[in-house]
Amino acid sequence: MAQTFTDLPLELLREYRPALTAPDDLDAFWDETLAEARAAARPLRLADVASPVRALRVQDLTFTGFGGDEIRGWVVRPHGDDDLPTVVEFIGYGGGRGLPGEKTAWATAGYVHVIMDTRGQGSTWSVGDTPDPHGSAAAFPGVMTRGILDPRDYYYRRLYTDAVRLVDEVSRLDGVDASRIAVTGGSQGGGLAIAAAALAGDAVAALLPDVPFLADFPNAIVRTPLAPFTEITRFLSTHRDAEDAVLRTLSYVDGAVLARRITAPALFSVGLMDDVVLPSGVFASFHALASADAEIEVYRYNGHEGGGYRHFMKQVAWLDARFGR
Repeated sequence: MAQTFTDLPLELLREYRPALTAPDDLDAFWDETLAEARAAARPLRLADVASPVRALRVQDLTFTGFGGDEIRGWVVRPHGDDDLPTVVEFIGYGGGRGLPGEKTAWATAGYVHVIMDTRGQGSTWSVGDTPDPHGSAAAFPGVMTRGILDPRDYYYRRLYTDAVRLVDEVSRLDGVDASRIAVTGGSQGGGLAIAAAALAGDAVAALLPDVPFLADFPNAIVRTPLAPFTEITRFLSTHRDAEDAVLRTLSYVDGAVLARRITAPALFSVGLMDDVVLPSGVFASFHALASADAEIEVYRYNGHEGGGYRHFMKQVAWLDARFGR
């Protein structure tokens, strides 16, 4: 847990609304990107897998994301054929989908739980199985600067598209109540949840991002003490003439810009001692929401770990209430 770092005082965070400019072609950019991915889609594949978690059904999922690339995942659900509400989870920076049956919390709460693997990651703290077949120009180690000089080449264009395509596919899965699909994740996973809710339209009925990453980039890359935002800072310290191009690219994926499109109910979390994702960035995304039903849980003495299992308990109660359980 971070002990000494602080961002803005809470009273200022509650008013923090940075003046972020959306690119003029933002809607066209994402409409074209998603149309291309949907046109390249192939039928998903599901296969039962053996795992030590015998009280739940665990399935290996393969679907097509950006460019028709195959993306892996898991579907974990209670046994039975009932149509259930569903939680789609995205993974934090450096992680992958993990081992079969490794993540079960939402399924034990009575939801279908879908976990998306993260292309080109999955080797830092949990394993993944999805390569990123697209190369990039020179980049700082990590994924934050891959293709960052052009929004069409940027890594997060591909990853956001994967997230939206998964929501597309989940809405058509047997045993899923398509009217009750929520998206969630921590850190990078929270940023992906915001992107999915912003770009998948009415398919997302609730949004639950924890300490979400990937927002308020102009502020975050100059003020955040720790990686991964500092990957961009280090890139710009070498590519001294690239600032305008980099900031333009980031404006297409900034969660505090995309959140303006979100009308679904939302429950955020933030740790006020977070030195990986500034609390101001979380509040920037939260305040940008167009949702009439939006809450943010503040963990005053926590860092990037946020509210942990205590917050999960609040998430389940909150989502049960929205989904009529």
